Amino acid sequence: MNNMKYYNDSLAYDFEMFMPKTAENQNTRDNIVVMPKTAERSKRRTRAAARSLTSPALLIMTAVFILAGLCGNIALRIKINEVNSEINGVKSAITELDSEKTSLEVEIQRRISYSNLELEATQLGMRKMEKSNVKYIRVNDKDKAVTADGKTVVAE
Repeated sequence: MNNMKYYNDSLAYDFEMFMPKTAENQNTRDNIVVMPKTAERSKRRTRAAARSLTSPALLIMTAVFILAGLCGNIALRIKINEVNSEINGVKSAITELDSEKTSLEVEIQRRISYSNLELEATQLGMRKMEKSNVKYIRVNDKDKAVTADGKTVVAE
């Protein structure tokens, strides 16, 4: 394409751009260069690839890879099922231990209830404190006390 005419003329009046191209202009493209050796090499490669795709070794290798993938998938699923069964076993053990803990807590609360404690104390000969059992100590100016032994205790 001759681009120099666009620099000299106005583009607004160039109607050749919109005209149908002749057969001569359609076949020649300025920006593509065909390298003859490269075209031959690519043809050889496609032929070799076509031959190798039909070989039985490739089919066997493909079958082996597919079979290996399936076996690996099955092995992983088996392992997942084993781990899930272990998890479920541990969860059931936890549930059982929680229920046992609850029953033991109820038993402890029953044994240490106030009424049972009071009953056990009266059976051992204990009784509630009365006013006559309380002994008061009078302290005048100083903080001191006399014990039953006769010793004097002074607060420091």
